[in-house]
Amino acid sequence: MWVCAALTAVLLSIPYLVPGCGAFSLVAFIPLLVAERLSFLRGGRHFWICHYSTFLAWNLVTTFWVCNATVGGGLFASFANALQMSLVFGLFRWVKKRWKGVLPYIFLAFMWIAWERCYLTVAQISWPWLVLGNSFARTLPLVQWYEYTGTLGGSLWVWTVNLLLFGLMVALSDGSFGRWLPRTRVAAITSAALAVVAPIALSLGIWFTYKETDDPLEVLIVQPNIDPYNKFTAMTQQQQNAILLDQMERSLRGRDSSALLILTPETFTSDIVTGNVEGSRTFRRMSSFLSDHPWANMILGASTRDFIASQSKPSHTARPAGDGYWRESHNSALMLDGRGNHQIFHKSKLVVGVEMTPYPAFFTRIDDMLGGVMGRDVGQDSISVLRFSAAGREASVGCAICYESIYGEYCTGYVRAGADVLAVITNDAWWGDTPGYVQHLSYSSLRAVETRRDIARCANTGISAVIDQRGRILERTPWWEQAELSGTVNLNRKETFYVRWGDIIGRISVFMGLMLLLAALVRAFVKRDVTTLDNAPAVKRNRVGK
Repeated sequence: MWVCAALTAVLLSIPYLVPGCGAFSLVAFIPLLVAERLSFLRGGRHFWICHYSTFLAWNLVTTFWVCNATVGGGLFASFANALQMSLVFGLFRWVKKRWKGVLPYIFLAFMWIAWERCYLTVAQISWPWLVLGNSFARTLPLVQWYEYTGTLGGSLWVWTVNLLLFGLMVALSDGSFGRWLPRTRVAAITSAALAVVAPIALSLGIWFTYKETDDPLEVLIVQPNIDPYNKFTAMTQQQQNAILLDQMERSLRGRDSSALLILTPETFTSDIVTGNVEGSRTFRRMSSFLSDHPWANMILGASTRDFIASQSKPSHTARPAGDGYWRESHNSALMLDGRGNHQIFHKSKLVVGVEMTPYPAFFTRIDDMLGGVMGRDVGQDSISVLRFSAAGREASVGCAICYESIYGEYCTGYVRAGADVLAVITNDAWWGDTPGYVQHLSYSSLRAVETRRDIARCANTGISAVIDQRGRILERTPWWEQAELSGTVNLNRKETFYVRWGDIIGRISVFMGLMLLLAALVRAFVKRDVTTLDNAPAVKRNRVGK
């Protein structure tokens, strides 16, 4: 049983660690389901230890690198995420005691995807890194149909194939397969084969026939390679500005005057007050640089803040700034030009603990007692795009800031808001040279497929990249080296089915999962009441006999 659990943990982890191995996830749950069936048939107890250990091992093996940034946060993420997975699996086992046949397994698939949907949308404490559909992030030729379903379509594919193959194994092992009618056996085998082959065939068809739109915009991606752990102690902001400006000057020397979008990494500067952007020395220096290059616009990553005059605390997230003022912080992207114009976008999908205090009405009080150790950034209420305008070119850029690029349906909001190209600015250096930054890069490829938008990605220490509408990484920088990347992205104004309709599979799974759970609850209570009524006469006769 423990061998099966370990095998599932290994098979689930491989696609996130080894390129081109997404297909392993199509059989990854079979060993665990075999172990669960054996335990169920033998009347074994405490099987939760086995499945919790499986999910914990998967989380630790694939996302151990979070501990490089925060040991406590990394361990909490792994243990808490595994607990939620285990609770879903535990619900499946509870339902299995009420129903026989395939229905509990259908419930398991729907409830798992419903939980992933919750993580991707409404949950404030959210860590969707290991959504099953993400396992194909480096096996893109197999999932080009994400433009219709998003990553939850991949999760459905994983569960469908695992359950069909497991069902065939069970039928063969208990001898029931031989008792089936010939047409039933053919139907079962054909269904399993089609579940594996049909999505692959469809995806390969799209992969080889998809035509990239031909509407190029040149980009310059600047990777300054500043160690974030030394950013605020070893270097001043002006020294960091000098590094960035020197990189841009070298890259643009002798260049023609065609339209250009320049990208800088997340939180490059921290000296911008949103109510007085022009007062920032960084803003003035970058604007001055752009005035000498009027055919260029720049997206500048910045930690920004507001100051609010108030005698009382204006919000749960505000911190005192002295003299009757309160401070609210943001993780922002600014679009600048050489005329002093600017637009600003505040990151909304914030990292729990580091950037954001979840459920602030409750947790900020606890955080205050701990001395204010949690982040309290504030995001925008709704998505907006940044407008590029230079050298006669117009474009709308959806700029996902770091963690936002993990959320597929969220990123479709940029396209619905008018984005015809996407940018991702990030700082992945906190994790060190681990699989974390590679996984994060690969998730941008999924966003490209889902939205059919080219992506320009700028990472402080790498990997920066240009990604096309099929998710292919066309150009990339090395890790932990100062670099500049010149490339071209194509604008696209068409909307995919997934952009227009969102996570249909996720919404259906939430509905079906809750309906099946409700039916199981009703069945459990009805059965208990019937058992009570059946026992009542016997109790009465015993009393009369006495």
